Amino acid sequence: MIYMVIENFKPDCYSKIYDRLSKKGRMLPNGLFYINSWANAEYNMCFQLMQTNQPDLFEQWTSQWDDLMDFKIYPIDFNTDEL
Repeated sequence: MIYMVIENFKPDCYSKIYDRLSKKGRMLPNGLFYINSWANAEYNMCFQLMQTNQPDLFEQWTSQWDDLMDFKIYPIDFNTDEL
């Protein structure tokens, strides 16, 4: 299943987030896959598409970042038969 992940950066954490990302990567557990991401113009939010068949992996992943950002995770239904 595909998920939209909305990350809200905590105040003054932008540089800390990208420092950790450059040093440690995304730190995704096996079975959780990054597809693509976009930041807003103010660089205080990031929108990511991710894929997994094990949604419980999000808790493992977000626990490594929750000191710097808050997360909202939404399952996305891509039913192309209805297009």
